[in-house]
Amino acid sequence: MPGAAAEAGRRPATASERRRMYRDLALSLRCGLRDAAAGFSFLRLRGLRALLRALRSAAADADGPGLFRDSQAIRDLQVIPMLFEHSLRRPAGEAVVTVAQVLGMEPAAARIRSPATDSEAVLALRVLQGCCLLCPGCAAAAHRYDAIKVVLNILMTRGILEQRTCLDTLLALLVDCSENQMDFKEQDGLNKIADIVKDPNRDDHVRLKCSEFLLLYSGNAKENCSAAFKSNIQEDLKKLFGEKCASFICSVNLFSPTLDSHVRQSELSFLAEQVLDNMQPY
Repeated sequence: MPGAAAEAGRRPATASERRRMYRDLALSLRCGLRDAAAGFSFLRLRGLRALLRALRSAAADADGPGLFRDSQAIRDLQVIPMLFEHSLRRPAGEAVVTVAQVLGMEPAAARIRSPATDSEAVLALRVLQGCCLLCPGCAAAAHRYDAIKVVLNILMTRGILEQRTCLDTLLALLVDCSENQMDFKEQDGLNKIADIVKDPNRDDHVRLKCSEFLLLYSGNAKENCSAAFKSNIQEDLKKLFGEKCASFICSVNLFSPTLDSHVRQSELSFLAEQVLDNMQPY
């Protein structure tokens, strides 16, 4: 019967089912991490795609987020260190690939790494975002690798696809992580985003994404941060965009429990366009 099947799908997983789910998740993470730490970008891409699938699978299951959090306590399964040691690391300089290196005939210490492509950087940012959303401890772990500085550098120097993904990743890093919030302030993150959103020569989609970021950043501060932190954000917004635009940003409430995700996204896009209109004179 359909009703019985649906009820079975909603029942809590048994201990043996949770153990099986954890084994499957651990295997997916191990395979993805192995390829994502490879020396060549095409292999790292394959590994990052596998990790993204594992994260999406974990997010889709009621027990998945908890199992993923458990997995990140094990060094060999930790995703954050791999991201910043490989796909999100800064290139050390140009290197020449030799046949011996390609065939694996030179020692590991002598092997070079191909630089991250645009596609690899986007995927790595998506994996970082997913990790932080599933496991708040991942945002704290990313802080130890100067994640805010790294992501802001990508935002200011890379292409349109990376820039749009950076803004989603920044939000995931900032939610409920005071260390990353302090890093964002120290790195003049709001000023850098303001430089992009106020520049009419920038891509319109990137500017709209920046506008959405400002709304969500302010909304998250309103919901989860101290009164002093909220006041500081409001003052910073006034200095950057003027009182009218800052007041509009701070007045928006996108976290109402009555809004479903589709309505919230539609309203976010509409309000982001209004933010751009309000900041035109500045």
